[in-house]
Amino acid sequence: MTCSRSFRASAAILVAAAALAVSGGARAQQYPNQDIHFICAFPPGSGADVLVRYFAEKVRPLTGRNIVVENRSGAGGNIAIEYVAKAKPDGYTVFVHGVSGVATNMNTFKRPPTDAANTIQVAATINRQPFMMLVDAKSPYKTVADVTAAMKAKGEKASYASAAPFGTVMGEIYKVRTGVTAVEVVYKNAVDSLNDQLSGAVDYAMHDPVYALAQEREGRLRILGVSTAKRLDAIPNIPTMKEQGVDMDLTGWWGAMVPKGTPRPVVEQINKWFVEVVNSPETKAFLNKFGGDPYIVPIDEAQKNFVQEIKNWADYVKIAKIEPQG
Repeated sequence: MTCSRSFRASAAILVAAAALAVSGGARAQQYPNQDIHFICAFPPGSGADVLVRYFAEKVRPLTGRNIVVENRSGAGGNIAIEYVAKAKPDGYTVFVHGVSGVATNMNTFKRPPTDAANTIQVAATINRQPFMMLVDAKSPYKTVADVTAAMKAKGEKASYASAAPFGTVMGEIYKVRTGVTAVEVVYKNAVDSLNDQLSGAVDYAMHDPVYALAQEREGRLRILGVSTAKRLDAIPNIPTMKEQGVDMDLTGWWGAMVPKGTPRPVVEQINKWFVEVVNSPETKAFLNKFGGDPYIVPIDEAQKNFVQEIKNWADYVKIAKIEPQG
Protein backbone atom coordinates (compact mmCIF):
# COMPACT_ATOMS: atom_id res chain seq x y z
CA MET A 1 0.00 0.00 0.00
CA THR A 2 2.81 2.41 0.86
CA CYS A 3 4.53 1.79 -2.48
CA SER A 4 1.23 2.24 -4.28
CA ARG A 5 0.55 5.55 -2.57
CA SER A 6 4.13 6.69 -3.27
CA PHE A 7 3.77 5.77 -6.92
CA ARG A 8 0.48 7.63 -7.20
CA ALA A 9 1.99 10.71 -5.51
CA SER A 10 4.99 10.69 -7.85
CA ALA A 11 2.71 10.28 -10.83
CA ALA A 12 0.58 13.18 -9.68
CA ILE A 13 3.65 15.41 -9.38
CA LEU A 14 4.77 14.48 -12.88
CA VAL A 15 1.31 15.17 -14.30
CA ALA A 16 1.19 18.55 -12.53
CA ALA A 17 4.66 19.46 -13.83
CA ALA A 18 3.67 18.47 -17.34
CA ALA A 19 0.52 20.55 -17.06
CA LEU A 20 2.53 23.57 -15.97
CA ALA A 21 4.95 23.11 -18.86
CA VAL A 22 2.07 22.88 -21.33
CA SER A 23 0.45 25.91 -19.74
CA GLY A 24 3.70 27.91 -20.00
CA GLY A 25 4.12 26.85 -23.63
CA ALA A 26 0.54 27.81 -24.39
CA ARG A 27 1.08 31.25 -22.88
CA ALA A 28 4.19 31.72 -25.02
CA GLN A 29 2.27 30.61 -28.11
CA GLN A 30 -0.50 33.10 -27.31
CA TYR A 31 1.98 35.96 -27.12
CA PRO A 32 1.14 38.74 -27.63
CA ASN A 33 -2.34 39.09 -26.17
CA GLN A 34 -2.08 42.69 -24.93
CA ASP A 35 -0.35 45.99 -25.75
CA ILE A 36 3.44 45.94 -25.94
CA HIS A 37 5.45 48.79 -24.43
CA PHE A 38 8.61 50.02 -26.15
CA ILE A 39 10.81 51.88 -23.67
CA CYS A 40 12.86 54.88 -24.80
CA ALA A 41 15.63 56.15 -22.51
CA PHE A 42 15.58 59.74 -23.80
CA PRO A 43 12.93 62.47 -24.17
CA PRO A 44 10.43 62.89 -27.03
CA GLY A 45 12.08 64.50 -30.06
CA SER A 46 15.53 63.12 -29.24
CA GLY A 47 17.50 61.02 -31.72
CA ALA A 48 16.73 57.93 -29.66
CA ASP A 49 13.02 58.75 -29.68
CA VAL A 50 12.99 59.00 -33.48
CA LEU A 51 14.46 55.51 -33.80
CA VAL A 52 12.22 53.93 -31.14
CA ARG A 53 9.06 55.36 -32.71
CA TYR A 54 10.10 54.17 -36.17
CA PHE A 55 10.42 50.61 -34.93
CA ALA A 56 7.19 50.86 -32.94
CA GLU A 57 5.39 51.82 -36.15
CA LYS A 58 7.00 49.06 -38.25
CA VAL A 59 6.76 46.26 -35.68
CA ARG A 60 3.14 47.00 -34.69
CA PRO A 61 1.49 45.44 -37.79
CA LEU A 62 3.49 42.25 -37.24
CA THR A 63 2.23 41.88 -33.67
CA GLY A 64 -1.45 42.53 -34.22
CA ARG A 65 -1.36 44.64 -31.05
CA ASN A 66 -0.84 48.27 -30.13
CA ILE A 67 2.69 49.35 -29.27
CA VAL A 68 2.96 52.09 -26.67
CA VAL A 69 6.17 54.15 -26.60
CA GLU A 70 7.18 55.18 -23.08
CA ASN A 71 9.85 57.83 -22.64
CA ARG A 72 11.58 57.11 -19.34
CA SER A 73 14.43 59.58 -19.57
CA GLY A 74 16.99 60.65 -17.01
CA ALA A 75 20.34 59.77 -15.44
CA GLY A 76 21.95 59.15 -18.83
CA GLY A 77 19.59 56.27 -19.54
CA ASN A 78 19.80 54.65 -16.10
CA ILE A 79 16.14 55.27 -15.25
CA ALA A 80 15.04 53.27 -18.29
CA ILE A 81 17.67 50.56 -17.73
CA GLU A 82 16.51 50.01 -14.16
CA TYR A 83 12.86 50.04 -15.17
CA VAL A 84 13.38 47.35 -17.80
CA ALA A 85 15.59 45.20 -15.55
CA LYS A 86 12.83 45.14 -12.90
CA ALA A 87 9.92 44.71 -15.31
CA LYS A 88 7.93 41.50 -15.52
CA PRO A 89 9.75 39.14 -17.92
CA ASP A 90 6.76 38.49 -20.16
CA GLY A 91 7.69 40.18 -23.45
CA TYR A 92 5.45 43.20 -22.95
CA THR A 93 8.31 45.52 -21.95
CA VAL A 94 10.83 45.91 -24.77
CA PHE A 95 13.79 48.27 -24.41
CA VAL A 96 14.79 49.71 -27.79
CA HIS A 97 18.12 51.31 -27.04
CA GLY A 98 21.84 51.27 -27.61
CA VAL A 99 23.12 47.96 -26.24
CA SER A 100 26.55 49.56 -26.18
CA GLY A 101 24.97 52.46 -24.27
CA VAL A 102 23.87 50.08 -21.52
CA ALA A 103 27.40 48.63 -21.47
CA THR A 104 28.79 52.16 -21.17
CA ASN A 105 26.57 52.98 -18.19
CA MET A 106 27.71 49.83 -16.39
CA ASN A 107 31.17 51.41 -16.27
CA THR A 108 30.61 55.16 -16.06
CA PHE A 109 28.55 55.03 -12.85
CA LYS A 110 29.87 53.92 -9.45
CA ARG A 111 26.54 52.32 -8.65
CA PRO A 112 24.88 51.17 -11.87
CA PRO A 113 21.11 50.67 -11.50
CA THR A 114 21.43 46.93 -12.18
CA ASP A 115 23.88 44.21 -13.16
CA ALA A 116 22.78 44.36 -16.79
CA ALA A 117 24.66 41.25 -17.91
CA ASN A 118 22.49 39.20 -15.57
CA THR A 119 19.21 41.13 -15.70
CA ILE A 120 18.81 42.12 -19.36
CA GLN A 121 18.53 39.90 -22.42
CA VAL A 122 19.21 41.08 -25.98
CA ALA A 123 16.30 39.79 -28.07
CA ALA A 124 17.36 41.34 -31.39
CA THR A 125 19.99 43.60 -32.89
CA ILE A 126 19.23 46.63 -35.06
CA ASN A 127 22.21 48.62 -36.26
CA ARG A 128 25.81 49.68 -35.83
CA GLN A 129 26.59 53.38 -35.61
CA PRO A 130 29.26 55.87 -34.54
CA PHE A 131 29.24 58.96 -32.38
CA MET A 132 30.46 62.10 -34.09
CA MET A 133 32.59 65.17 -33.49
CA LEU A 134 30.69 68.34 -34.44
CA VAL A 135 31.54 72.01 -34.82
CA ASP A 136 29.56 75.09 -35.79
CA ALA A 137 29.17 75.10 -39.58
CA LYS A 138 30.35 78.75 -39.59
CA SER A 139 33.57 77.91 -37.75
CA PRO A 140 36.92 77.80 -39.56
CA TYR A 141 37.51 74.21 -38.43
CA LYS A 142 37.46 71.80 -41.38
CA THR A 143 39.32 68.83 -39.82
CA VAL A 144 39.91 67.25 -36.42
CA ALA A 145 43.46 68.57 -36.57
CA ASP A 146 42.09 72.11 -36.91
CA VAL A 147 40.08 71.68 -33.72
CA THR A 148 42.99 70.12 -31.88
CA ALA A 149 45.32 72.99 -32.72
CA ALA A 150 42.73 75.61 -31.72
CA MET A 151 41.80 73.86 -28.48
CA LYS A 152 45.43 73.44 -27.44
CA ALA A 153 45.90 77.16 -27.92
CA LYS A 154 42.77 77.84 -25.87
CA GLY A 155 43.88 75.54 -23.07
CA GLU A 156 41.49 75.05 -20.15
CA LYS A 157 39.13 77.67 -21.55
CA ALA A 158 38.15 75.20 -24.27
CA SER A 159 34.91 73.23 -23.82
CA TYR A 160 32.88 70.52 -25.49
CA ALA A 161 29.27 69.36 -25.31
CA SER A 162 27.96 65.87 -24.65
CA ALA A 163 24.55 64.43 -23.80
CA ALA A 164 25.23 60.71 -23.27
CA PRO A 165 27.91 58.62 -21.57
CA PHE A 166 29.07 57.38 -24.99
CA GLY A 167 29.80 60.98 -25.97
CA THR A 168 31.70 61.50 -22.71
CA VAL A 169 33.95 58.52 -23.40
CA MET A 170 34.59 59.65 -26.98
CA GLY A 171 35.34 63.17 -25.76
CA GLU A 172 37.73 62.06 -23.04
CA ILE A 173 39.58 59.59 -25.25
CA TYR A 174 40.02 62.41 -27.78
CA LYS A 175 41.55 64.56 -25.03
CA VAL A 176 43.88 61.77 -23.85
CA ARG A 177 45.07 61.07 -27.40
CA THR A 178 45.66 64.73 -28.31
CA GLY A 179 46.56 66.52 -25.07
CA VAL A 180 43.55 68.85 -25.36
CA THR A 181 42.26 69.99 -21.94
CA ALA A 182 38.70 71.04 -22.81
CA VAL A 183 36.04 71.05 -20.09
CA GLU A 184 33.04 68.79 -20.72
CA VAL A 185 29.58 70.40 -20.56
CA VAL A 186 26.87 67.77 -20.15
CA TYR A 187 23.37 68.43 -21.50
CA LYS A 188 20.16 66.50 -20.86
CA ASN A 189 19.60 66.13 -24.61
CA ALA A 190 21.84 66.82 -27.60
CA VAL A 191 19.50 69.47 -29.02
CA ASP A 192 19.80 71.42 -25.76
CA SER A 193 23.45 72.10 -26.62
CA LEU A 194 22.72 73.59 -30.05
CA ASN A 195 22.34 77.24 -29.06
CA ASP A 196 25.49 77.14 -26.93
CA GLN A 197 27.43 75.63 -29.77
CA LEU A 198 26.14 78.14 -32.32
CA SER A 199 26.89 81.03 -29.96
CA GLY A 200 30.41 79.79 -29.26
CA ALA A 201 29.73 79.07 -25.59
CA VAL A 202 31.06 75.55 -26.29
CA ASP A 203 33.70 74.86 -28.92
CA TYR A 204 32.79 71.41 -30.22
CA ALA A 205 30.55 68.46 -29.41
CA MET A 206 30.44 64.66 -29.32
CA HIS A 207 26.91 63.54 -30.20
CA ASP A 208 24.86 60.71 -31.68
CA PRO A 209 24.48 60.41 -35.47
CA VAL A 210 20.71 60.99 -35.56
CA TYR A 211 21.14 64.46 -34.10
CA ALA A 212 24.44 65.16 -35.83
CA LEU A 213 23.32 64.35 -39.37
CA ALA A 214 20.05 66.23 -38.95
CA GLN A 215 21.94 69.36 -37.87
CA GLU A 216 24.42 69.01 -40.71
CA ARG A 217 21.60 68.69 -43.24
CA GLU A 218 20.12 71.90 -41.86
CA GLY A 219 23.49 73.62 -42.32
CA ARG A 220 23.91 74.41 -38.63
CA LEU A 221 26.73 72.06 -37.69
CA ARG A 222 29.64 70.35 -39.46
CA ILE A 223 30.66 66.74 -38.78
CA LEU A 224 34.44 66.30 -38.69
CA GLY A 225 34.89 62.65 -37.70
CA VAL A 226 33.27 59.45 -36.51
CA SER A 227 34.27 57.27 -33.57
CA THR A 228 34.49 53.93 -35.43
CA ALA A 229 37.85 52.62 -36.63
CA LYS A 230 36.48 52.13 -40.16
CA ARG A 231 34.10 54.25 -42.19
CA LEU A 232 30.51 53.03 -42.25
CA ASP A 233 28.69 52.08 -45.45
CA ALA A 234 25.94 54.54 -44.57
CA ILE A 235 28.28 57.56 -44.44
CA PRO A 236 31.42 56.66 -46.41
CA ASN A 237 32.23 60.33 -47.01
CA ILE A 238 32.81 61.10 -43.32
CA PRO A 239 36.35 60.25 -42.17
CA THR A 240 37.08 58.44 -38.92
CA MET A 241 38.83 60.03 -35.98
CA LYS A 242 41.47 57.29 -36.31
CA GLU A 243 42.42 58.12 -39.88
CA GLN A 244 42.84 61.73 -38.73
CA GLY A 245 45.40 60.71 -36.13
CA VAL A 246 43.17 60.15 -33.07
CA ASP A 247 43.34 56.47 -32.14
CA MET A 248 39.88 55.22 -31.13
CA ASP A 249 37.43 52.52 -32.11
CA LEU A 250 34.06 53.10 -30.49
CA THR A 251 31.10 51.49 -32.23
CA GLY A 252 27.61 51.87 -30.90
CA TRP A 253 25.00 49.23 -31.63
CA TRP A 254 21.31 49.17 -30.96
CA GLY A 255 19.00 46.35 -30.10
CA ALA A 256 15.68 45.29 -28.61
CA MET A 257 16.16 44.13 -25.02
CA VAL A 258 13.89 42.44 -22.51
CA PRO A 259 14.18 41.47 -18.84
CA LYS A 260 16.22 38.31 -18.22
CA GLY A 261 13.91 35.37 -17.68
CA THR A 262 11.58 36.23 -20.54
CA PRO A 263 10.48 32.87 -22.04
CA ARG A 264 12.68 31.81 -24.94
CA PRO A 265 9.73 31.43 -27.37
CA VAL A 266 8.75 35.03 -26.61
CA VAL A 267 12.34 36.25 -27.12
CA GLU A 268 12.44 34.38 -30.44
CA GLN A 269 9.18 35.98 -31.54
CA ILE A 270 10.48 39.47 -30.77
CA ASN A 271 13.65 38.57 -32.67
CA LYS A 272 11.64 37.52 -35.73
CA TRP A 273 9.73 40.81 -35.77
CA PHE A 274 12.87 42.92 -35.61
CA VAL A 275 14.78 40.82 -38.13
CA GLU A 276 11.92 41.21 -40.60
CA VAL A 277 11.84 44.97 -40.13
CA VAL A 278 15.63 45.47 -40.16
CA ASN A 279 15.92 43.36 -43.34
CA SER A 280 13.55 45.61 -45.28
CA PRO A 281 14.96 48.10 -47.83
CA GLU A 282 12.90 50.83 -46.17
CA THR A 283 14.60 50.27 -42.82
CA LYS A 284 18.05 50.09 -44.39
CA ALA A 285 17.39 53.49 -45.97
CA PHE A 286 16.10 54.83 -42.64
CA LEU A 287 19.13 53.60 -40.70
CA ASN A 288 21.53 54.85 -43.38
CA LYS A 289 19.88 58.27 -43.21
CA PHE A 290 20.88 58.48 -39.57
CA GLY A 291 24.38 57.12 -40.00
CA GLY A 292 23.77 53.48 -39.13
CA ASP A 293 24.34 50.20 -40.94
CA PRO A 294 21.81 47.36 -40.39
CA TYR A 295 23.16 44.79 -37.95
CA ILE A 296 21.63 41.34 -37.48
CA VAL A 297 23.15 38.54 -35.40
CA PRO A 298 21.56 35.51 -33.67
CA ILE A 299 20.14 35.91 -30.16
CA ASP A 300 22.84 33.97 -28.30
CA GLU A 301 25.65 35.71 -30.17
CA ALA A 302 24.09 39.09 -29.45
CA GLN A 303 23.94 38.32 -25.71
CA LYS A 304 27.54 37.13 -25.74
CA ASN A 305 28.56 40.35 -27.53
CA PHE A 306 26.65 42.38 -24.93
CA VAL A 307 28.53 40.77 -22.05
CA GLN A 308 31.84 41.33 -23.86
CA GLU A 309 30.87 44.95 -24.57
CA ILE A 310 30.48 45.60 -20.86
CA LYS A 311 34.04 44.37 -20.35
CA ASN A 312 35.30 46.43 -23.32
CA TRP A 313 33.80 49.60 -21.90
CA ALA A 314 35.59 49.03 -18.63
CA ASP A 315 38.81 49.33 -20.64
CA TYR A 316 37.60 52.38 -22.58
CA VAL A 317 36.72 54.18 -19.35
CA LYS A 318 40.21 53.49 -17.98
CA ILE A 319 41.84 54.77 -21.18
CA ALA A 320 39.71 57.92 -21.01
CA LYS A 321 40.62 58.33 -17.32
CA ILE A 322 36.98 58.80 -16.43
CA GLU A 323 36.02 58.71 -12.76
CA PRO A 324 32.66 56.91 -12.49
CA GLN A 325 29.82 59.14 -11.32
CA GLY A 326 27.25 58.80 -8.56
